[in-house]
Amino acid sequence: MKKISIILLLVFVVGACKSKKLTEVAQVSSAVEKSIHKKPNIILIFADDLGIGLLGQNGQKIIKTPNIDKLANEGIRFNNAYSNMLCAPSRASLISGLHDCHENKFDITSGAVYKKLSTGKATLSEIEKGINKVLKPVDENAVFLGTVAKEAGYKTAQVGKLEWGFSATDAQMKRHGWDYYYGYLDHARAHGFYPSFLFENGQKVDIPGNTLANSGKSHEPETAESYRERHDMTGKKVYSQNLFMEKTLNFITENKGNPFFLYFPTQLPHGPVSIPKVHPDFVNDERLTPIEKEYASMVKMLDDNVGEIMHKLKEENIADNTIVIFMSDNGHEIYYGQKGRVQKPYTNMKTGKRFDDLNDKYYSDLGGDVFDGNGGRAGLKRSNLQGGINIPLIFNWPNKIKPGSISNRLVANYDILSTIADITGFDKPVNTDGISFYNELLGNQATKQHDFVVYSSYTGPTLITNDGWKIRSYLKKDVFEIYYLPNDFKEEKNLSQQNPEKLEELKQKLLTACEGDFNNGLYSSKNKEIRIKLP
Repeated sequence: MKKISIILLLVFVVGACKSKKLTEVAQVSSAVEKSIHKKPNIILIFADDLGIGLLGQNGQKIIKTPNIDKLANEGIRFNNAYSNMLCAPSRASLISGLHDCHENKFDITSGAVYKKLSTGKATLSEIEKGINKVLKPVDENAVFLGTVAKEAGYKTAQVGKLEWGFSATDAQMKRHGWDYYYGYLDHARAHGFYPSFLFENGQKVDIPGNTLANSGKSHEPETAESYRERHDMTGKKVYSQNLFMEKTLNFITENKGNPFFLYFPTQLPHGPVSIPKVHPDFVNDERLTPIEKEYASMVKMLDDNVGEIMHKLKEENIADNTIVIFMSDNGHEIYYGQKGRVQKPYTNMKTGKRFDDLNDKYYSDLGGDVFDGNGGRAGLKRSNLQGGINIPLIFNWPNKIKPGSISNRLVANYDILSTIADITGFDKPVNTDGISFYNELLGNQATKQHDFVVYSSYTGPTLITNDGWKIRSYLKKDVFEIYYLPNDFKEEKNLSQQNPEKLEELKQKLLTACEGDFNNGLYSSKNKEIRIKLP
């Protein structure tokens, strides 16, 4: 009897041990399962006025951009990506997923209203009420970039040059889905890099040592007087990009344990030119004037910052589960104009005539741009030429995206929202103009693609088709040109006379996209921006 009891006890102990082992194995298996299916963090770095030709991967000869180039070399680069020709509509398209040629557009408010805080002409409450009063009510079913990630379980943040419009409010930031934000709420003050105050979650945050109402904005073009003014550091103690990087890196550390979506719309390299010091790469570069050295240092700082962000991800052991997206809001702009170099208004240095975006198109060699910021394309920011709307776009996702991938898929900035929705697992309808390219990221066959993308400009709308045809308008002169981009990315050969049927086909597509009125694709600061009235 005693022997039987001992045997039964041994059986019970062995069984218990096995059960414990099985439980441990199950727990480990469950942890592995969760790890495998853990949602990836997402960081979207949104450069400001970074022309496609300013990156080493696109042929830049003077400024080295190894960190951004590495993103592409280890991820996927989209060669056929487009965005709006100006910062405010570009950011609105990105965040809403809508193009900017609809009859009922997203609201774009006028800028500079927050300067009244510095001068004491208005309170924060008065400014917020003034902005919110002129905005149209937002459809309760509308989704935005931050909303998509937040409702999918992500901690969301935006740091830098905040939101669309040229003036935004705390109410907008919250409605668009941001759990946390820090930076400028107006684009006019973001033209300087030494703000006397910024905003953090609705609160005004004073920056000690920065005392200038215009944030230290410098003057253009370059003259001896402008040089002295730019280098007078009175009231300019703290550089905004350094503040943004501090908040960005801290957010990564603080949220490394849960999925996060960080949108970083940096000021760099938007001008006017401003940088604490010239980067060592350019100090002795005899090809460059002093202001060109400073501008190059702004691009270089952006690249260095990308490197710092990637280092932080590795330091926190989350690099393998973080998607890093890098793109620009629009095409190249020149902030280093100087007599005998590049002149503003933009002038053909060989003929002395001003460029007009039609009969005399801007090209870097004719305009004197030593950096060739638009990568040999025609036009600059504000133009519907390729130099204004063809942008860099990179996705980096370790172990998911095949390193060194290059895609020629037609991509619009208003596709980002739909793509983020797929990545995060957002499970509600997304009614936008965008199409997700999530499958393309993973190397799978695309299920759906654009027939065309469409954008507004100061001269009129433009449309680019999936097979490479482009129609651009110059409405003031009732001109419509067509180009076949695969053979003519410089837009030198207008084919409208040789191909009248193709012209008419594209013109009808453009008219339909503009909802029956080409003027819906004609941007005007005077007519399209909403004026804000304060007490």
